[in-house]
Amino acid sequence: MAQLTDHPVSFANIGKTRWWHRGLFASQTGYVLIALIALIIIMNFASPYFFTQGNLQNVAKNFSFIAIATLGITFVIITGGIDLSVGSLMCFAAMVTSMVMTDLSTPGEPLASLFVHLGADGKTVVANVPGLILLVSVLCGFAVSLIVGIVNGFCIAVLGLSPFVTTLGMLSIVRGLAYVISNGRGSFPGGPDADYFYALTSGDLYGLPAPFIYLIVLALVMAVVLHHTSFGRHVFALGGNEKAAELTGVAVTRVKIAVYVIGALAAGLQGIIVSGWLGSAPANMATSYELNIIAAAVIGGANLAGGIGGPLGAIVGCVLLEVIRNGLVLAQVNSYWQQTLVGVIIIAAVLVDRIRARML
Repeated sequence: MAQLTDHPVSFANIGKTRWWHRGLFASQTGYVLIALIALIIIMNFASPYFFTQGNLQNVAKNFSFIAIATLGITFVIITGGIDLSVGSLMCFAAMVTSMVMTDLSTPGEPLASLFVHLGADGKTVVANVPGLILLVSVLCGFAVSLIVGIVNGFCIAVLGLSPFVTTLGMLSIVRGLAYVISNGRGSFPGGPDADYFYALTSGDLYGLPAPFIYLIVLALVMAVVLHHTSFGRHVFALGGNEKAAELTGVAVTRVKIAVYVIGALAAGLQGIIVSGWLGSAPANMATSYELNIIAAAVIGGANLAGGIGGPLGAIVGCVLLEVIRNGLVLAQVNSYWQQTLVGVIIIAAVLVDRIRARML
């Protein structure tokens, strides 16, 4: 016969979440953030120049040059897709923007009379409406990005083609078009609105680089869209289980096309910003950038299988890559080691997340 005990049986351990599955440690992003903080501390001791104002501004500006595109591709990765065309699209959008700006600012060119006229000296080109050329040029850059995004999304969502194969082909198509329209030569933004263009793409506001400000605003918008709208819930649902999402009424085709359009527009904006920093849009601009952009997203916690990702992880991944690059320069280490370290970090980040998942 069982004896009664004075101490009640406790089930407090049932359903209790382990410490490595709570708070900061609940995702790969948390581990990468800890690694980033540790790296920053190490760099502070390794170089007296790391925490100077000028260097921190450079870090903020440089990681912003891939972070906006990383936000866009994170949308795609959350759905379980991939976009290899972002680097080529950055170049193409920047080149179209630059060429349109130059052509509309050149008297004698088609449509130029609608935007500029010659000054009293007969030589100075004056804008009919200041800023209009810049607006039209940027819209043209976004237009080609929109077309590429729609084509990618249509081929993948409607025709059922593989995202890898489709975007790999688009990578070559867009890069080829960039060489065709430029004859292999770079394009330089010019005309009466050029100063506005450079101010908006490479200027500062209260000591903060303009690209960094755009990044923060877009990251906040992305966070709201992903976590507080039905579209965001549909994006995660699509990455978690596409068949189940379709059965629950999610417009799978529309959501897929939308995320590829978002990724393309983000890449186009990124390319326009980078061309302002460079002062030109060379035909080989952003070559292989897609590798760094995807790497930053994956390091930050986006799962290539879909269903996981967010703006914080995308930014943390980009910052980590830039701190590594910056640290190698300050430490006078061969910069070619950067790619090696990036590969090691990708594998390590995924491995730590896999180990954490198995410790359930």
